[in-house]
Amino acid sequence: MLGAWDRRDRPSEEGAAAALQGFAVDKSFLSSLKGILLETELDFLRCISAIIIFLVVSFAAVTSRDGAAIAAFVFGIILVSVFAYDAFKIYRTEMAPRASQGDPQ
Repeated sequence: MLGAWDRRDRPSEEGAAAALQGFAVDKSFLSSLKGILLETELDFLRCISAIIIFLVVSFAAVTSRDGAAIAAFVFGIILVSVFAYDAFKIYRTEMAPRASQGDPQ
């Protein structure tokens, strides 16, 4: 009796595969120009949001004036500088228009 309930309540394998088909990755889109630009923009936004979060958390941590809080502040400032450098490199290499591609001026 229990085995019959298990078989009836479970979805068929074809139904489960059809339900997950909307989550499949389209590799042709990711290799196209739009996919590359989307990945670059998301990478840049990840850096900017990490900078904002670490700045807020670092300044909130330093308000307690404890030894560990000051260490957390210094570590947060180091991480902010690393993420700022990463955002700068992403912007400069992949997002900024290049002079060689545009009109020579």
